[in-house]
Amino acid sequence: QVQLVESGGGLVQPGGSLRLSCAASGSIASINIMGWYRQAPGKQRELVGFITLGGSTKYADSVKGRFTISRDNTKNTVHLQMNSLKPEDTAVYYCNANTGFYVSWGQGTQVTVSS
Repeated sequence: QVQLVESGGGLVQPGGSLRLSCAASGSIASINIMGWYRQAPGKQRELVGFITLGGSTKYADSVKGRFTISRDNTKNTVHLQMNSLKPEDTAVYYCNANTGFYVSWGQGTQVTVSS
């Protein structure tokens, strides 16, 4: 199994930046894709973006050009750099690891964008 722990959430003003991190442990060699999802109050969980084993990335249209996903293989960590944050980015952000056989989720970290 893969265990995931997110960190880096918090309160930020509109236009600000935050960097989330997701540390993976356990059967990390089995991970194909790691992604970030978010869930705002009263809404369904949605995909923010993901990064493949080869380093390719894909993003939701709502965050394209503002968010960047990167991975540090030496530390088994994936980062989500969020710039130009908007109030509508407020949500609990979850890290996700897909092995092709099962999916693991982190516990989530709260991001609040407000003045």
